[in-house]
Amino acid sequence: MPSVSSSFVLPVDLTKAYRLLNHGPTVLVSAQHAGEVNVMAAAWACALDFSPGKLTVVIDKATRTRALVERSGEFVIQVPTVAQAQLVHHVGTHSALTDSGKLERAGVEWLELPGFDLPLVAGCSAWMACRLISEPHNQSTYDLFIGEIVGAWADSRVFRDGHWLFENAPDELRSLHYIAGGHFYAIGDAVDVDVESTKG
Repeated sequence: MPSVSSSFVLPVDLTKAYRLLNHGPTVLVSAQHAGEVNVMAAAWACALDFSPGKLTVVIDKATRTRALVERSGEFVIQVPTVAQAQLVHHVGTHSALTDSGKLERAGVEWLELPGFDLPLVAGCSAWMACRLISEPHNQSTYDLFIGEIVGAWADSRVFRDGHWLFENAPDELRSLHYIAGGHFYAIGDAVDVDVESTKG
């Protein structure tokens, strides 16, 4: 598959990595094992802890990505953008179990980052490389996976110094929030409060 590099991608301090998920975006989950790679969309992902940073994601038993996560013990969560809405919908509604060419048809390209041999989807605004924290009961009963974030990066045009900057970034870099039936919302405008006035 084609690979691309990006001069805008910068590391994110792992103590701030939870902020990449705090706004509740639809995410892409990617994993690889024994030469096989897959990507799926997931709407239920959440920050779990600060230090070390952890997250949770629901991965259905019927997905090929889940098998790759369980076998490899690692996965990547990435935050896709408005520009990738069609790609997100395609990988979220087509299974590699029945459609072996789904990634090519969706137009998935890979981001290369030195020192990390992981399937990072190019064009996203953020990436979190995770080590699976095995919880067989949660995984089997609730399809709930826990990952420790071992590497994090973001597109500096939209995330810098530990903060999202959607209000100043190009609209196509806004994150997606899935509702149903191919219907997404893009993240909206910032609303700030006077922090000093809310202190007790």
